[in-house]
Amino acid sequence: MLEDGTLPDIIRLAIGTIILLYASISDLKTRKASNMLWIIMGSIGAILLIIQYFIIGIENPLYLVFVPFMIALMYILFHVKLIFGGADAKALMALAILVPLKPAILNYPIWESYMPFPWIIFANSVILFLFIPLSLLIYNITKRNVTFPHCLIGYKMSIEKAKEKFVWPLEKIVDGKRKLSLMPDDYDADEKIEAFEKQGIKEIWITPKIPFMIPLLAGFLTSFFLGDIISAIIFSFTGL
Repeated sequence: MLEDGTLPDIIRLAIGTIILLYASISDLKTRKASNMLWIIMGSIGAILLIIQYFIIGIENPLYLVFVPFMIALMYILFHVKLIFGGADAKALMALAILVPLKPAILNYPIWESYMPFPWIIFANSVILFLFIPLSLLIYNITKRNVTFPHCLIGYKMSIEKAKEKFVWPLEKIVDGKRKLSLMPDDYDADEKIEAFEKQGIKEIWITPKIPFMIPLLAGFLTSFFLGDIISAIIFSFTGL
């Protein structure tokens, strides 16, 4: 198992699953995940990579170039606010170190891909995250609140509940008038909600602070056992 790299990949799968599961639970409860988790994940990943390089060997070492590329990309996406949570960006950076190469455990993953494995994890997580707008649309249809595009990114909630939940307002008050917005102006929702309350507004459109850590865990497991969702779709249509 050590000689063919299976054991390091099993360890990577176990470590990634345990840490991401713990982070997901922590993120759901507090919307925070300790930095120590990503230090542990990255450190274990670096140790495994060194062992694999010197004892087992790496078939395609060129793929290691994508490790600093992914770290830099996540840093940029976080600073341009395409990734909202610092923990999400750090998790993706640590995963690039933990699983820099395509794993091989028995016959998994079953879908072939030429993309770097850290990118596959990220892409799969984003695709799974996109199921959320569909679920929000279904929910809003049942509530008869179908205002596009807000029904795809949020739902209506009372001010009292909004003060107690992890949410961002999708409305703002401009010159004393309510206006819908697609993105929160800033990430401190308390002042915004208080402003609505002072205006006597009882209900507003909000978007929930859905932890990306949950689809990241799902994307990680999907990548290990199934593979690259995007490549699978392309191959199924092109017959490649």
